[in-house]
Amino acid sequence: MHPILVEIGPLTIRYYGLMYVIAIAIGFWLVVREVRRKELSLSTENLLDLMLWTVPIAIVGARLYYVAFHWDEFGAHPADIVKIWEGGLAIHGGVLAGAAVVYFLARAKRVSFWRLTDALAPSLILGQAIGRIGNLMNGDAHGVETSLPWGIQFPQTDPSGTVRIPAGWKVVIQNGSEVWQKAGPTHPTMVYEMLLNLAIFAFLWWWVRKRDFKDGFSTALYFILYAIGRSIVSFVRADSLWLGPIRAAHAISILFVVGFGLLVWRRRLYRRAPTG
Repeated sequence: MHPILVEIGPLTIRYYGLMYVIAIAIGFWLVVREVRRKELSLSTENLLDLMLWTVPIAIVGARLYYVAFHWDEFGAHPADIVKIWEGGLAIHGGVLAGAAVVYFLARAKRVSFWRLTDALAPSLILGQAIGRIGNLMNGDAHGVETSLPWGIQFPQTDPSGTVRIPAGWKVVIQNGSEVWQKAGPTHPTMVYEMLLNLAIFAFLWWWVRKRDFKDGFSTALYFILYAIGRSIVSFVRADSLWLGPIRAAHAISILFVVGFGLLVWRRRLYRRAPTG
């Protein structure tokens, strides 16, 4: 795996950034279609404004969330905080920061927050799936060692080594010195999550979206299904963020499942919206 697609003089195109650009472009196209279908009173210019505000704030939120859990590393090298091209964006932080922007825009434009987030949910999960390709090429979001035939052996030059031990390598003490040793193949957890995210997108886009459930149902399903999928994958991730003895992904996933599960139950979102 290699993080750089092409280098032309001073110009460097990295897979990580390219995947985000592709995800944003496809996501914006799908959102415009959904907003029109749902008859939300938002112009293309309004949606461009939403994208221009949401994307950078979500990236900042994702980075700060990640840095907060790795402060022992970034505190000693604060200049590395801005090096997002080396990986290190936590989706939970990005989603929460982005949701805040969407909420304020919905209030400002006097449109239904839940109806708008329903239009955004399929694009968001598809964008997450595309982003995992960048993780694969970067060698981050990797798994623990495995003997399964589809395990991936990353090279020692893996860019994740600029901040932490690269995937597929470990540090051992020999004669009082740290020595890098090649470990076994690792679970391709970024591929696992990409496939799960694609499955969630397909379910939201080709089934839920066509059935006119109450506003907020697609949003709730996005959070619940992604939380469950992420929790499963996190059991074999080697770079999980931790809250004491608990993986942060498991803690926030429990909050998402319980919170949005209660929202579905209390508001009966699973009942179809009235027509006519």
